[in-house]
Parts: sequence; C-alpha cells; structure tokens
Amino acid sequence: MAVFHDQLNRVVSLPAVPKRIISIVPSQTELLFHLGLDAEVIGITKFCIHPEDKFKARTKVGGTKQLNIDQIRALQPDLIIANKEENERGQVEELINICPVWISDIHDLDSALEMIRAVGLLVNRETEANALCNDIVSRFNNLALPVTNLKVAYFIWRKPYMVAGSDTFIDSMQQKCGLTNAINQDRYPEITSQEIIATDPDLIFLSSEPYPFKQKHIDEFKLMLPNAKVILVDGEMFSWYGSRLLYAPDYFRTIMQALTLN
Repeated sequence: MAVFHDQLNRVVSLPAVPKRIISIVPSQTELLFHLGLDAEVIGITKFCIHPEDKFKARTKVGGTKQLNIDQIRALQPDLIIANKEENERGQVEELINICPVWISDIHDLDSALEMIRAVGLLVNRETEANALCNDIVSRFNNLALPVTNLKVAYFIWRKPYMVAGSDTFIDSMQQKCGLTNAINQDRYPEITSQEIIATDPDLIFLSSEPYPFKQKHIDEFKLMLPNAKVILVDGEMFSWYGSRLLYAPDYFRTIMQALTLN
C-alpha cells in the first residue's frame, strides 16, 4: 500500500499503481496524456478537449461541475484526479466513496509544479513529471517580462460580469506578464458596469473560457471603457496548470510585445 498526500493534505492510499484513472479536470487530463498514460485514462469530462484524438476516444463522464456519478461508479476506477476549485465539493465527496480521489489546489506556478510532480509519483511517471517541470521552469525563467504600470481586468463571464481577482492562478499568470490586477477582491467576484468603470483599468482581457467571449464583446467593453485596450485572450494559457504551461511563456511574450508596441 503506497501512501500519498494531495494538495489539501489529505491522505490518499493506493494498493497498486493505478490502471483505471478518471480525470475530471481538463488541464490535469492533458497532463496525464503528456506523461505517457493512455490505456490507463478511462474517463474524462466533456471539457477535457486536449489532445483531440484522446478526447474523441474516451468515455465522457459529464462536466467538471455536473458529473455523472453513476457512470463513474460503473467504470470502476482505481483513482480519480480532481481539483478543489473546478469540481463541486459535494460531488467529490460522493466520489471518495467510490475510490481514492487525489485533489489539487492551485494558486500559482509553484503549486502547479508541485501538482505535476505529485501526479507523476501517483501514476508512476516521476521521471517524466520532473522533466516536464524542469522544462516549464526554464521557459518561465526565460520569459522575465518587465513589470509595467498597466492594470488589467480579466473577465471570465458575462451576465453577470465575473472577473479573476487576487489569490487565483489567473492573477499569478498576469503577474508573470508584468501586469497588476485592477480587481482588488479575492477569487472570482461578480462586478457591475459601474464598478468596472471605477477601477479604471488600462487593459481588459476577455477570456476564451469559460465564457466564449468574441469580437462583438470587444465593442461592448470599448463603449464602457473608451480609454482601455480590450483584447481577446486564450483562457487556456492563463488558467490551465498542467503541461499547457509549456506554451504559456511564449504566448505571454507575444501579448505583451503587441500591447507595448501599440
């Protein structure tokens, strides 16, 4: 019996290396495939879209917050990998009665790297996980963007407007871009048009997920904040904390170069 601790410091005991894994977090699903698991991943959510060929070939067990518990039970997993923020607590507690559940809790790059290493240990891919972490760290070290005076409001939802506040992974990625969060609230607060105007951000980032902001929404925000630069950003680069972190530094560099040139 191997004993592990997840990022909530819960004890997770596994009698053997897991062979039937269900991942209910998209970025962690992509991570498992990156680490070389294939047949072991038997169930994923409908949002676990990367890599595309793996997505098409796997059983979908619902959404991250609307899981099909009966279907998960029927798949007879020996490990479920979840996340404190992305999954509903009540549903995760139900899953704990089915099999061991390892839960991540991620706020910044350091905790994301800790998750990657821990998952590598769980699934017997320690060497691959360490190599991935070293690559990610190297790429972020080479990013080294200067801190600007620019304040950004990062929108994740519309009707009601919701933004990424402090103590979020998105906020930590904005800091890697050299930006300051215009929203001085924790987590993901709802915000009114009047409050948005009062924050007076220099930049508005409209995320591609979970709300699918489009070009038409740029006009909406430009009317509200005519002095701010409004751009659509790839939400996966700001909020996926698995192997997709390999690509985030180059993406951030491209965004910031475009903003500072304009």
